[in-house]
Amino acid sequence: MKLLQVDFEYQGAMGEEMSKALVGLAESINQEPGLIWKIWTESESNKLGGGIYLFKDENSARSYLEMHTARLKEMGVSEVRGIVFDINIPLTTINQGPIVQKGN
Repeated sequence: MKLLQVDFEYQGAMGEEMSKALVGLAESINQEPGLIWKIWTESESNKLGGGIYLFKDENSARSYLEMHTARLKEMGVSEVRGIVFDINIPLTTINQGPIVQKGN
């Protein structure tokens, strides 16, 4: 499994307004190959949007990041920060992280 962290400057709607406006996008993200889950992130005070994603493998995470970066740039976002992380499963499990390994 790989964790993908993405953030970018975002001047649009946040909170409930964002929730209503982006339902279709959220539903489409569920169809992305290798996606297990996404947590949407927003910081109105810092004017940032983004997300934390869990993917089945690194190729899926990197493919999504490439596609998502291109989509955001088409929407006028100039800089997208995306990092693919390994997950320390034993420590994450101690802290009740939402990680499930096969066989558990």
